[in-house]
Amino acid sequence: MEATYLPELGMVCSSLRHEGDELLALRGGPEAYAKRGSTFGIPLLYPYANRLSGWEYDGVHLDHASPLVHVDGGTGLPIHGLLAASPYWDVTDTGPERLCAELDFVAHSDLLALFPFPHRVELTVAVNVRMLTVRVNVVPTGEVPVPISFGFHPYLRCNRDDARIELPVRRRALLDQRGIPTGAHNAIEPGALDGPLGIRTFDDCFDELAAASVFSVTDGRRTISIEFVSGWRVAQVYAPEGSEFICFEPMTAPVDALRSGDDLRHVAPGDAFAAEFALVVTS
Repeated sequence: MEATYLPELGMVCSSLRHEGDELLALRGGPEAYAKRGSTFGIPLLYPYANRLSGWEYDGVHLDHASPLVHVDGGTGLPIHGLLAASPYWDVTDTGPERLCAELDFVAHSDLLALFPFPHRVELTVAVNVRMLTVRVNVVPTGEVPVPISFGFHPYLRCNRDDARIELPVRRRALLDQRGIPTGAHNAIEPGALDGPLGIRTFDDCFDELAAASVFSVTDGRRTISIEFVSGWRVAQVYAPEGSEFICFEPMTAPVDALRSGDDLRHVAPGDAFAAEFALVVTS
């Protein structure tokens, strides 16, 4: 396994190869990510994952004109947080199988104006012959609790003709036409969504997961799994029509949690929050 990370572009994982094969959908690549925030590879969605239902949360106004605020073209809503292609990451440790970086919100007034909770984000990635592990620590550095509502967006390459998926989910949040939870849910029987991907499409928020949350896609050569090791409560699954990828997105809170407050956690000063997932390849 070989992983490539770009600290100067938001600490995005821009390539992940197993036995020489690229596992990630690279879409528009680094150039589109830098210019438009068009996601690819494995980006971090921080401090909120996916969409917000409006331009204000907890008394904070998001500035439409800010280059840090990314807008969903389909709905006109803020999407995917403030750190897309951010140049603010500082690499703190490197090695052949390990990379550590951090970003201090207090050091960047433009970030703090849009997410006014002093804290430091620490990202640690490690790789071995068949696994990539990703861990995020959120450490408050001020006197106020920090809301926890981030996630990742791994684009896993697959061939729809022979791909089979496993989704360890128990409940789907019903969404309105903007992709925002309505508060209603559908229960899902264990294994009901497993099987061939084929022509099926997904853009779904699952806010109740199985005890062992391992999402996977299998083709004729290998299985790629996303293991929700700790800290994640929600999964967004994304596979639009015609796509040659599927995304199993680990999320610490439901879509729009910063505004709705639904299942939104906070980390208090003097404490820290950690979340970890692993991408595992089985031949």
